[in-house]
Amino acid sequence: MNWGLLYDMQQQLDQYIETQHDLMKGEKTEEKMLAFLVELGELANETRCFKFWSVKAPSEKGVIVEEYVDGLHFLLSLGLDIQIRYQPQKVERYGSITEGFLATYAAADDFRKVPERDAYQQLFTSFLKLGETIGLDENEIMEAYYSKNEVNYKRQEEGY
Repeated sequence: MNWGLLYDMQQQLDQYIETQHDLMKGEKTEEKMLAFLVELGELANETRCFKFWSVKAPSEKGVIVEEYVDGLHFLLSLGLDIQIRYQPQKVERYGSITEGFLATYAAADDFRKVPERDAYQQLFTSFLKLGETIGLDENEIMEAYYSKNEVNYKRQEEGY
């Protein structure tokens, strides 16, 4: 995955939002952390992995990948706020989607408490492993990111 390109795109979007809302870089890191956690929950809800009491199928893959990239936007933005970028490494699947969500929530809490390089790397790796476990591939993620990035600009222009 071309992480440099994604970070550059996210940096441009962040700067646009900061300008539109008269914010300083890094001023809304806590809000971005909460937004990431909310998006992670929305992703879990769409996979329905934890709803053992229900027979309803997960949402369509397009919905799931869109929720995933919503989280990715905030994860990239958090890295930019603290001036850390993900260093790619080999990513393997979790044993289950539920395990992946729980591990990612735990990594997010660790990063929130200690927003440093190792914690960010662990959180990012956990999120990527979750994506692998869900069955998302790099091309789907990249295409969905590009598409959602355009939507995010349009929403800003429309006063979202």
